[in-house]
Amino acid sequence: MGTNNTALIIVDVQPTFTEGGELAVEGGNAVAERIRGFVERNRGRYALIATTQDWHIEPGGHWSDHPDFVDTWPVHGVAGTPSAQLHPAIAALRVAHHIKKGQYSAAYSGFEGVEDNGEAIPTRADVDEALAAGRTLDALLTGAGVTRVDIVGIALSHCVRDTALDATSRGYTVRVYEDLSVPVSEALGAQAVDRMKRAGITIVEGDEYVD
Repeated sequence: MGTNNTALIIVDVQPTFTEGGELAVEGGNAVAERIRGFVERNRGRYALIATTQDWHIEPGGHWSDHPDFVDTWPVHGVAGTPSAQLHPAIAALRVAHHIKKGQYSAAYSGFEGVEDNGEAIPTRADVDEALAAGRTLDALLTGAGVTRVDIVGIALSHCVRDTALDATSRGYTVRVYEDLSVPVSEALGAQAVDRMKRAGITIVEGDEYVD
């Protein structure tokens, strides 16, 4: 894969999803550090690197006092709080592009978000305006001439999976680095991997860059 057409998307590596967070995924802190090392070794191979973040303000029924952990969840990723920021290992990479999602509705895929490189709490009108203006992940990638994406992050079984599926549905060639991602559970991770493979997504074993 050439450096001029490949992007890396780092999905939802935030304290809210790592050990000690509101929706902690076991192994989250370790995968954050592995991603940091991978990027430090390989960032020159990518035309563009972007992160995604849950940045919830009023996400409606996505939050629940009695979550089913399928469609409803405990409060997490609250916009403007430390738990919604990038994990320190990822923040240290100083990535230029940040996609924030789920401000006023549920959002699992990074393709549902908007590019927002600040820390403001946007209104619904702000988010709608950003979408109307095309400040999306898809527009960011196509504007940079990207045709291939590598995807890593949290959780493999949820937002990594949905971002990858959305990417392939938009015509990108997609790889997911399984060892640079972590699932909510082993069983859900296996289901996600199977679904992605059936969609034509390549699952890469190991955390070294593969041409």
